[in-house]
Amino acid sequence: MAEKKDLRVGRQIRINEVFVIDDTGAQRGVMRTFDALNLADELGLDLVEISPNAHPPVCKIIDYGKYRYEMEKKNREAKKNQAVTKLKEVRMQVKVDVGDLNTKCRFISEFLEERNKVKVSVRFRGREMQHPEIGRDVLKRILQRLDEIECGYILEREPVMEGRMVSMLLSPPKKK
Repeated sequence: MAEKKDLRVGRQIRINEVFVIDDTGAQRGVMRTFDALNLADELGLDLVEISPNAHPPVCKIIDYGKYRYEMEKKNREAKKNQAVTKLKEVRMQVKVDVGDLNTKCRFISEFLEERNKVKVSVRFRGREMQHPEIGRDVLKRILQRLDEIECGYILEREPVMEGRMVSMLLSPPKKK
């Protein structure tokens, strides 16, 4: 259950009658808000409006501080289990040498091992624009090199011309 920021507690409840659920989970039924607040005070707990859209609104008698703590704990746990993927970009030119290509492939494999997506781009300058197939060949050599070093990847987007660049998108393989 996501934390509700618009919960009304205690004296903030402005309706005359509410449906009350006590601290044990038993339904106390419809009662005046004033009586429900007195009952919560007797138990040393808070009256919290859980469902404001119901008719009459549903209120629960709970320890609000403990409730907030539990909700924050659930949110932290959910955040910790989220997989955060970033998009890294590796750029090069058409006239890339073998040593530079190997270095770029090493960087790409490291990014993929860190579970990041990688955009590999080859930039064209001047008359190089007349031969986009050369850029696609460079990207194919990168894929071959990644296969040689047994770096797992998924080709998410085939090489595509974007302005003065040819680029492709690689993502890490799915976890088993």
